[in-house]
Amino acid sequence: MARMVSKKAGLPPGSLVYVGEKDHGKASISVLDYNGAQYSERSGITASECSVFKDKPTVTWINVVGLGDIGSLRTLGNLFDIHPLVLEDILNTNQRPKYEDFDTYLFVVLKMLFNDAHSILSEQVSIVVGSNYIISFQERQGDVFDPVRERIRTGKGRLRTEGADYLGYALIDAIVDNYFTVLEQMGERIEKMEEKLVIDPTPETLQRIHNLKRDIIYMRKGVWPLREVVSNFERGESPLVKESTIVYLRDVYDHTIQVIDTIETYRDMTSGLTDLYMSSISNKMNEVMKVLTIIATIFIPLTFIAGIYGMNFNNTGRPYNMPELYWEWGYPATLLSFVIVSLTMVYYFKRKKWL
Repeated sequence: MARMVSKKAGLPPGSLVYVGEKDHGKASISVLDYNGAQYSERSGITASECSVFKDKPTVTWINVVGLGDIGSLRTLGNLFDIHPLVLEDILNTNQRPKYEDFDTYLFVVLKMLFNDAHSILSEQVSIVVGSNYIISFQERQGDVFDPVRERIRTGKGRLRTEGADYLGYALIDAIVDNYFTVLEQMGERIEKMEEKLVIDPTPETLQRIHNLKRDIIYMRKGVWPLREVVSNFERGESPLVKESTIVYLRDVYDHTIQVIDTIETYRDMTSGLTDLYMSSISNKMNEVMKVLTIIATIFIPLTFIAGIYGMNFNNTGRPYNMPELYWEWGYPATLLSFVIVSLTMVYYFKRKKWL
């Protein structure tokens, strides 16, 4: 990705260079046009065909998928008077979430998150909110806007009776609501990780902890600035945002705060997972050392006894030398002493609850 961004080095402001994933195909453009009484839906149209929707009294949602088609993007920019710097930001998919007011339209950048098998995927979504239209730009196919489309098609709720500002709120709300789904699955990953650490910590588990930390940092980077974006959207004085929509934006702001708090909680929990891993590994090592120490402790007196009777001092004519060398039951008696000493020590260890 850094090599893609470096292509913009030295270019003048407003230069349209796509820095995301390689995409040499045409942009896929779909349109939903509606009011309280009816709606129409079109797909596979060209950028120039969108010009008819600019001044219509109905609300129009133009969704563009695929940012590699610079020509289509430039055409839309000319049709709807979108500033070249905004087009540049749309193509720069490393943008931080932000909100900008250009008087005749509002520009919002968000991060749409998805759960992969063991990681989190991110996609930049750029939204231009006009007086009677919304233009959304996505990197690739697949999004979280299907419930919004369904509400437009069926006429459920108040979406069809509201303006473009309410549609912009609905799209932002769909993205934020999907954060809760991502967080729910992340919470399950953390719970499974805790169980694994308690039962059987392995080096692979530590690698998964690091991957989980990376995902949380990645998600935090994409979500944390969203609080400022929604706050500016809500508290801005743009005539494009009606007073009735501000109430709903406050609800999105509350959800954003809740998402951020949950991410911070998971961040602390993930940091604790590393400590739990080290503690579990230390406990396992302590258990191993405990067993080895007990075994060594039991064999110390046995080794002492065996060492004494391995000296083989002959007691013939020497009363102070070892008299047991010629005992009839000397060898069985020594083995019996081994057993008695060992059992006595095991009993003592159990009384002390060391075993």
